[in-house]
Amino acid sequence: MTETDTPKPAKKPRFTSLEIGLITIVSLFLIIIVILIIVFAIQSNEICTTADCTQSASRLIENMDATVDPCDNFYQYACGGWLKKSIIPEAQSKHGLQNILKDNMEVILKGDSILRVCVKLLYASLIELKGGAPLFDMLPDIFEWPMAVDNWDNVYGKTWRLEDVIARLNWKYGTEVLISFFIRADDRDSAKHIIYFDQQMSFGLLSIDYYSCKGRFAEACRAYEQFMFDLAKLIRTDRGLKINEADIRAEVTRVVNLEKDIASATDLQRRDPALLYNKMQLSTMNRIFSFEVDFQKFNWTYYTAKIMDTVNTKVNDSEKIINYSPSYYGKLKNVLSKYTKRDVQNYVVWRFVMQMVGELSQAYRNTRNVFLKVLTGKASEDALWRWCALYVNGNLGKAVGRLYVQEAFSDNSKELMEEMIKDIREVFISNLDDLSWMDEETKNAAKEKARAIRARIGYSEDIMNDEYLDNAYKDLSYSGEEYFQNVLQNLAYRTKKQLQKLRRKVNKNDWFFGAAVINAFYSASLNEIVFPAGILQPPFFNKGQPKSLNYGGIGMVIGHEITHGFDDNGRSYNKDGNLMNWWTPESTKNFLELSRCIASQYSKFSWDLANGLHLNGNNTLEENIADNGGIRQAYQAYKKFVKRNGEEPLLPGIDLSHDQLFFLNFAQIWCGSYRPQQAVISIKIDIHSPVMFRVLGSLQNFPEFAKAFNCNKNSNMVSDNVCRVW
Repeated sequence: MTETDTPKPAKKPRFTSLEIGLITIVSLFLIIIVILIIVFAIQSNEICTTADCTQSASRLIENMDATVDPCDNFYQYACGGWLKKSIIPEAQSKHGLQNILKDNMEVILKGDSILRVCVKLLYASLIELKGGAPLFDMLPDIFEWPMAVDNWDNVYGKTWRLEDVIARLNWKYGTEVLISFFIRADDRDSAKHIIYFDQQMSFGLLSIDYYSCKGRFAEACRAYEQFMFDLAKLIRTDRGLKINEADIRAEVTRVVNLEKDIASATDLQRRDPALLYNKMQLSTMNRIFSFEVDFQKFNWTYYTAKIMDTVNTKVNDSEKIINYSPSYYGKLKNVLSKYTKRDVQNYVVWRFVMQMVGELSQAYRNTRNVFLKVLTGKASEDALWRWCALYVNGNLGKAVGRLYVQEAFSDNSKELMEEMIKDIREVFISNLDDLSWMDEETKNAAKEKARAIRARIGYSEDIMNDEYLDNAYKDLSYSGEEYFQNVLQNLAYRTKKQLQKLRRKVNKNDWFFGAAVINAFYSASLNEIVFPAGILQPPFFNKGQPKSLNYGGIGMVIGHEITHGFDDNGRSYNKDGNLMNWWTPESTKNFLELSRCIASQYSKFSWDLANGLHLNGNNTLEENIADNGGIRQAYQAYKKFVKRNGEEPLLPGIDLSHDQLFFLNFAQIWCGSYRPQQAVISIKIDIHSPVMFRVLGSLQNFPEFAKAFNCNKNSNMVSDNVCRVW
């Protein structure tokens, strides 16, 4: 019998169909998760290769110096490449990325429309053939320049009156000497215009320090005196008059001494707007603040009436004005008592003449150019076409703004700007809750003011209206043969527009700034921020560049301008633009203490380029407060943007995170270089800190910067004493 295999029982399946189904589902779920992780990983490391991103990366890399430790000197790290390759043009005393933007804008303005205006204003003016005649032919209108004419005392001195001279210089020739007279919104009632009197605001040698004529200021002082001497001598020569050099030099010396005394009388401590506001009648000015020149008593009512009569506006002794400078006018009485009417006339006309030299022939301009080279380091004049573009933009800003907007501005930018302003405003408001130094009452008022800030972006729609522009310039009629007269016409036109406002209500819907301007503004009386079309371009802003660059660029500027509403000056105005104390005493005390921290911090910066001079943190306090607040608010707003929208693709060829790119672009908008002479001027008179210290100071006070670049606590970019107001 053949043995056969016994059948084996069937094996039990390892998994049931239900279990297999569950395994399949789990496997698919895991595969999906893996795919998502891979996709997320790819996306998180995605490189942006658009033209805007590529151009941004190229610019950032080209301008930076990656060999520098960002934690040691971030300004050098960010701008070192730019500083190495950039040369200050001979016609400039300082140069920076913003100058390049201005240059590019001027090239745009060089188009056919602008050239046609320039031909009428400049190229057909026969300036060289006229020499200095256009100037000295009109000098009799302002009682002449004594040192440049014979027999002044007998011909002009007998009928001379100081009020007549400086009133005409003001309304007809746009020149303020001895007295700053202007009309603007009343600080305490921003809906109305009022007359202001202030101290003389500018001087031939810029700052009182130069009039010592010693040390680093000696050469500039000598050049200033030589400028006046050469110009007076040139006018006398062209007039066919005899020249006594000793007499001219003696008069020059007295003029410089007078100007030094006037400068010494000015008040440099003008931090509190409430202390500046001294409202009174003209009769009070006559009773308390009058002064004499050669026994002629200055009459404030007569002076004011001479100016306002030019626009058919009557004033009398009861006219209310605001005196910003009681201390100055008190000192001016003693200053002028030491000088004759000839000395005073020599000075006030000199201040006009030195401004007008640039509109005369080359021989006359050369007298100024020698002085400017010593004072600022400038070695040449601007090219004629650039000079023209600047001049036309400065005097026909509305028309030029229209041309610029049509050529170079996209309205699509407004939407993104509005979003950024909204984000940064919200950050400012939310940060108020974290300020331990400010009480609730003051916080609530600050929030109310911040919410009330109006924003203007790009340009006024009015400039696109032909009828509006025609009406704006209807009083101007240029001659192709008389450039100098065209310039004088513009001066009178600008002043007339201002004087006509006195009896009118303030129109808070007016744009007070042009469109073709690379700057931004905050107005305390209007409580508004303005971002003209000219600044809405790379590196500040570009709709196609990463948001990290936009927030580090124009975003910081937005925060800066918002913070101006709460700086050492802006905080004194309420949400309606009126000068009013809305702060509690305790919050005021704390604000002033924190402000002193910033002032002291910036005063410790010294600058090798300016022979080791220290910055004046008090002079630059408002701008430093705005810089420090602006960078913080912009960064926090960017982080909120990322939280809403996710991380942005990285830039090609640059191994930096977007947090780092934010700070890099912020620093690069301030890349710039100065001539040594301009470095000194910047410290002495500029309300902004030099660009390097704008970057270093604000970042040393912002710990998030150190985190972004992993700086240790001993790094130069990490401050031992962080100062913060907002």
